[in-house]
Amino acid sequence: MSEGQRGKSKNMIDLSINFGGIKSPNPFWLASAPPTNSGYQVMKAFEAGWGGAVWKTLGVPVINVSSRYGSINYRNTKMMGFNNIELITDRPLSDNLREIEEVKKYFPDHAVIASLMVESRAEWKQIIKDVENAGADGIELNFGCPHGMCERGMGSAVGQEPEVLKTIVEWVKDAANIPVITKLSPNISHITDPGLAAVQGGTDSISLINTMKSIIGIDLDSYAPYPIVDGKGSNGGYCGPAVKPIAMHMLKDLAQHPEISKVPISGIGGIETWRDVVEFILLGATSVQVCTAVMHYGFGIVREMEAGLLQFMEEKGYGTIYDFAGKALPNVTEWKHLNLKYKVIAEINADKCIGCELCYISCEDGAHQAISLSADATNRIPSIIEENCVGCNLCSLVCPVEDCITMVKTDDGKEHITWHERTLADDIPTTFNDDRAGGKGHFVPKPTDALKK
Repeated sequence: MSEGQRGKSKNMIDLSINFGGIKSPNPFWLASAPPTNSGYQVMKAFEAGWGGAVWKTLGVPVINVSSRYGSINYRNTKMMGFNNIELITDRPLSDNLREIEEVKKYFPDHAVIASLMVESRAEWKQIIKDVENAGADGIELNFGCPHGMCERGMGSAVGQEPEVLKTIVEWVKDAANIPVITKLSPNISHITDPGLAAVQGGTDSISLINTMKSIIGIDLDSYAPYPIVDGKGSNGGYCGPAVKPIAMHMLKDLAQHPEISKVPISGIGGIETWRDVVEFILLGATSVQVCTAVMHYGFGIVREMEAGLLQFMEEKGYGTIYDFAGKALPNVTEWKHLNLKYKVIAEINADKCIGCELCYISCEDGAHQAISLSADATNRIPSIIEENCVGCNLCSLVCPVEDCITMVKTDDGKEHITWHERTLADDIPTTFNDDRAGGKGHFVPKPTDALKK
């Protein structure tokens, strides 16, 4: 019986989680950011349906600048990528502690996690005691902020130094009586290095990714980077939908690591819809954190997230998120283990085609010249040149009509050979003009065919 056939009623589904000792009514958390700057915002979020919130990072208060955000818009999509140069809280610690206590009074079953960033061991010990006394359910160590704070030796400056990170995690675990989450920076070559250091330091769980160091754009009149502060600018932290693929890749790296995978992971980075939530869970996350989407659309987006997640779980027959957490990981492998005998080619549905010819242009100029146009000027429907098609998917990706171009499997599934297997069999190209080259004999137009006649 398939998962879809099994089914499960929505009222039988339990979305509650226990994330490394932190209980929450659902896996939807707000990330430490402007939406969690105050008790007012956190209570409003909990009223809307969020299960947890990581408080905007606490520490010695800063003085923030005016003009703090920039974004990349792509065609009709606003804030595809988002950049900020805002630092940690600029509010006194006592105000935040009082509001944490008040939030827990009204929402005792929701997760309130205090994000922390300080310098000395004495400061860590003191602020941990303060947030515990305020009723925080957990602590998140901000080792990811890539602007401002890292200039002072905190944030991503720690996240990029695994040994320093491990030491601070040990300090915190020695002082804390509540669960500790270590938040990692993506501004590093191998995310498993700080991830392993956090686990070896004793962290109860990990969250990632924090924002990416970036310059969002340059003003063409003042020549200053956005956001502009009195004619100048600085690198900021990049987030939003554009970083989701990077976040999922790093999540996968941690979730597949034999030691790191022993602790829960909270997924962050570009999450906006229920599908994003499901994908992060499939790659091993057992809670998700959201920031940019809330800054764009408000706290109410959690309703769509919850409804979509419940629908997915009902259709697949899952009772909790743990039933499918990490389910995609066995299918994520190295390129060398992919089947070289698998073959797909493009197929165009003439009934759906609008004759824009974008598929032809993209294939002709950017791929493998496997699409032709009709000699009949009244027929604008392109055709696939099957013997030239390598199954790259480009035409199906650029086509503006849903399911007009699909990729059809053409091999019989009987053969399976990988690069790794061919390497072991000494059956791979080893010279520049090796006859075993995969593209040998594949049609390529003569260079002079490109010249206008």
